[in-house]
Amino acid sequence: MSPQQSVQELFRTADCVCFDVDSTVIRDEGIDELARFCGKGDEVKRLTAEAMGGNMTFQEALKKRLDIIRPSVSQIREFIETFPVHLTPGITDLVKVLHERGVMVYLVSGGFRSLIEPVAEKLHIPPHNVFANRLKFYFNGEYAGFDENEPTSRSGGKGLVIRRLKEQHGYQRLVMIGDGATDAEASPPADAFIGFGGNVVREEVKKKSAWYVTDFQELISHLSVQTK
Repeated sequence: MSPQQSVQELFRTADCVCFDVDSTVIRDEGIDELARFCGKGDEVKRLTAEAMGGNMTFQEALKKRLDIIRPSVSQIREFIETFPVHLTPGITDLVKVLHERGVMVYLVSGGFRSLIEPVAEKLHIPPHNVFANRLKFYFNGEYAGFDENEPTSRSGGKGLVIRRLKEQHGYQRLVMIGDGATDAEASPPADAFIGFGGNVVREEVKKKSAWYVTDFQELISHLSVQTK
C-alpha cells in the first residue's frame, strides 16, 4: 500500500476529523480580512504569507499581526455582522457526510474563536468542538492582547490539541486536514494528514502531503468507496 493509499484508508475509517479553518473550511484568511476591515490589510497579509510559509514561529506572527490591527470589541462585532462567511465549496456536504457516518468533527485553528464560531454554527459543529485563539479586551473595549495559554496560539499548538483529544476521547484514527505548515506539523500526533489546496496551494505543504487534494468532492468520493 502506497503512502497515499494508507492515508486514504485511514480517512475512510476515521473516527475523528480535524479541520483547519482559514483557507481550508473558509475561502479567506480571517485575520487578513479583519485587518483589511480595520484598515491594516496589506501589512498584515504579508506577515500571514510569511507565517504560513513557515518562515517565523506562529506566536511571533500572531503577536506582530495583532499589534498592527489592535481590533476593539466594537470592530470585531461590526466585522462579524457585516462580513459574510465564505465557506469553501463542498465543505458543508463533507461535514454532513462525516456526521452521518458518526465521525466526530472539530475545527482547530490559529485564528480567532469569535470569528470561527459563526463558521462552526453554519456547519452544525458545536462550540465545544472548536479550538481557536481568544482575544482579550480592556473594560473600555480596547484590544488587550490574546490568551497565550491557548495551545493554538503557539507553534505546535494544533498537535497539542490533537494529542489531548486522543487522550480524552480515545480516538484511534484521527485525520487532520488543512492548507498550512501548522496543519502538516500536527501529524503526528494525528494519525494522518491530508493537504488541502482548494483555495491556496502552499508548495512546502504539498511536498509534505502523502495525499493532497484541491476539491472537497474528492474526499466525499473516497468516503463512498467500499473496501473489499
